[in-house]
Amino acid sequence: MRVLVDAHLPKRLSDYFSANGVESKHTLELPGLNATTDQEIIQIADRENRIVVSKDSDFLDNYILDGSPQKLLIVSTGNINNLNLIRLFEKNLDSLKSLFLDNSVIEINEQEIHVHY
Repeated sequence: MRVLVDAHLPKRLSDYFSANGVESKHTLELPGLNATTDQEIIQIADRENRIVVSKDSDFLDNYILDGSPQKLLIVSTGNINNLNLIRLFEKNLDSLKSLFLDNSVIEINEQEIHVHY
């Protein structure tokens, strides 16, 4: 699994992924840093076969309209502190890895994981 974590989420999440066997980049590691546009993020993610991980619903809108990014994980937790965000992924990382084998768009929050079709 390879991910690209959007600026709306902390670098700490990208670091968590990397420490747990997921090849991860954060927008802070891109040339445009956190000012990288959504379209640039989509192009990079699709070119590098990465899942865009974001809180930004614009990515879902783009997927519905254009089919890109090819894979998307929407984090719909609202405001959540970094520790609880990491705990959410600790609890669900294996499930997410499995779900992304056959699905393109997944949404996660504190209550559930929802697969979008």
